[in-house]
Amino acid sequence: MKKEFKRRDFIATCFGAGVACCALSRGTFLSAQDQDKKPDPKNLEYCGYKCTDDCPLKKGTLENNLELKKKAYADFQFREKYGIEFDEKQVFCYGCKTEGKPLSLPVKACTVRACVIEKGLDCCIQCDGLAKCDKELWTRFPKFRETVIEMQKKYKSV
Repeated sequence: MKKEFKRRDFIATCFGAGVACCALSRGTFLSAQDQDKKPDPKNLEYCGYKCTDDCPLKKGTLENNLELKKKAYADFQFREKYGIEFDEKQVFCYGCKTEGKPLSLPVKACTVRACVIEKGLDCCIQCDGLAKCDKELWTRFPKFRETVIEMQKKYKSV
């Protein structure tokens, strides 16, 4: 029996896999020079990610670039996830560890971020429950989760 795969599901799955693969291959979690060093939770996002300068959402925000914001709106599925039509005032991101800046919808919705803050940590690599954590980010991006667990091992061993 063949399973019907909806176009929207296919695009969402491919986009998620593409983001994770690009991030892994480009070394955005930790740069090549930092991979042998002990990860510093203060220099990572709450989930262990290291935001890149070419992220269309962050770059579009910092440059006030409407075209990049429209691309990010589609790529990050704002309509599907948050039920909003494109509004440049709602499609933005300064990152998840910014002081004095508004939080974007994806940042507000991030359960990993909320958990890390609730536990008073700087990053999830400090959490003893990471290996068993089943937050949506980890179930959606298992390869990213594996990378973060490896970072945690380096963090705890050095």
